[in-house]
Amino acid sequence: MPRMLDVSDEVRAEIGDEEADRLLVGEDAPRSYDCTSCRTPGDPENDRTSTVLFVGEETAVLAFAHATCIPSQVVSVSEEQLQGAVRSITGDSPAPGTDGTAPQNVPGGQAVLGITSGLILIGGELHPALVVEPTAPIARPGSDGPGDDFLPLLIEQGFIPVTDTAELPALLGGWSVLLAAGQLHAVLQPGSEGGGQVAWWQAHQALSVTDGWRTAVQKTQRVLIYAAPVGSIGQQPREDLLRDALDKAAAAGKLVAAAMPLAGTPGA
Repeated sequence: MPRMLDVSDEVRAEIGDEEADRLLVGEDAPRSYDCTSCRTPGDPENDRTSTVLFVGEETAVLAFAHATCIPSQVVSVSEEQLQGAVRSITGDSPAPGTDGTAPQNVPGGQAVLGITSGLILIGGELHPALVVEPTAPIARPGSDGPGDDFLPLLIEQGFIPVTDTAELPALLGGWSVLLAAGQLHAVLQPGSEGGGQVAWWQAHQALSVTDGWRTAVQKTQRVLIYAAPVGSIGQQPREDLLRDALDKAAAAGKLVAAAMPLAGTPGA
């Protein structure tokens, strides 16, 4: 009997008491699973296990994760994201490269956001990081000007200008990073008028991260997000070169950052 399975109240509300009780007594719980976050094996009879319900517009998928990776929760995603997560969980889609871009159209500009994953050493500890750089200047919505408002817009959302990359960015409330099936799916921001989170950036195809990156995020339970205007960072082939590029952008006053928890984890 899987005594170490956690079904949160919000998951229970979505799947119903009957299904939740079947999970708790072991009727519908798996004997083993691959954690939907870190992708390493789990056993609900021996490992504290969370039920994670991914809910799209038309379908929902119940997944399992180590409780140390993600708490039991409901995660709202687009139908496209959900189908991508299903393919990742079932292994029906090829894994993309471990580094590169996963674009999203940016309202107000003819640009896409490029995302690069890497590990940043701060205070003697490796932190999982994502570096965001658009492919073209980002104009403020409703503006016809040629200026680049990417950083001012992010500062208005709570990102902090970086002057020293050796300092740990502060946690940004209401934002989070969606990691499912061991791959990066989205960066989520608060919805309007107190609504649920919405995607600020989402992958067209789930972005793979390295084993080292997943190990680091398991330990820290948060991701550092660095953002810079177009042309500030570029595609760096090594993490030491990426850090050098971040240092140069910070020195030039062209870098902002924030720390974000994994989707659904506490914001403080």
